[in-house]
Amino acid sequence: MSKTKVSSKYQVVIPKEVRLEANIKPGQKFHVITKSGVIWLVPDRPLSEARGMFPGIPTTGFREKKDRF
Repeated sequence: MSKTKVSSKYQVVIPKEVRLEANIKPGQKFHVITKSGVIWLVPDRPLSEARGMFPGIPTTGFREKKDRF
């Protein structure tokens, strides 16, 4: 487990081993969520990255082609 601290400007450094494991890049954006005193940093990723996430799910029969964008 890594430790970090909050600076006087309320900035937090993400330790190197965590950045490497989570593949965090400079300039990457996050959603900050708090629940029951726990802070979650959730990467803001485009929806296109989710493509192919669930192989084998049928993709036909959900909408008529005329209703698609």
